[in-house]
Amino acid sequence: MPNDGIVSIHDIVGLVGGASIHPQDVASISAFVDRYIAVDGGADHILNAGKQPEAVIGDLDSLSDHARATFADRLCHISDQSTTDFEKAMIHLRARAIVALGFTGGRMDHVLAVLNVLVRFPERRVILADADDVSFLASQGQSKLHLPRGTRISLMPLDAALVSLDGVAWPFTGMQMHPGGFVSPSNAVAADQVTIDARGPVLVTLPRAHLAAALKAVVPAR
Repeated sequence: MPNDGIVSIHDIVGLVGGASIHPQDVASISAFVDRYIAVDGGADHILNAGKQPEAVIGDLDSLSDHARATFADRLCHISDQSTTDFEKAMIHLRARAIVALGFTGGRMDHVLAVLNVLVRFPERRVILADADDVSFLASQGQSKLHLPRGTRISLMPLDAALVSLDGVAWPFTGMQMHPGGFVSPSNAVAADQVTIDARGPVLVTLPRAHLAAALKAVVPAR
């Protein structure tokens, strides 16, 4: 492990946190990620799925003795108690893109803290994934998605944003979006191409089956 605790990987990483997930959830993203990184108790999820993490990041206070012993050579202890485990990962991990599992289930305050971190680290190119959904920050400016007609798509602002959305059942142009104002949940794809123009932090949510489309939206072409 690097002495400064920073993990740098030039691939797409599966980042696994400690929230409740099934072992098959970890395996289900294996076709989309090149390596796994565990965040604290997420190491137990990776262990139960029969995978090997490149590193285990965090204050390690929720790591089982079994996982601690199994991954003893790749523990990256970060003692800072002023940051969440997810924030520690954003600070200390560099990757081409991140598919993050085990961060959106359970307590609402934990979910809100994760969204707060997404807004503060937009350059990290993170997709939050769980059994039902994938969510990611829309690229600034214009971006395009290719999804089957009828696919659920939701746009939720995480701060003030100016947004246009086309190719859906309920399109809109130049709308001021805000968490306490206009939002667009449960829209539906109505054309061969969905176009999003976002000026500000907007969370796009799709059904879990469309992880590949989400990755294409956030991962820069080589």
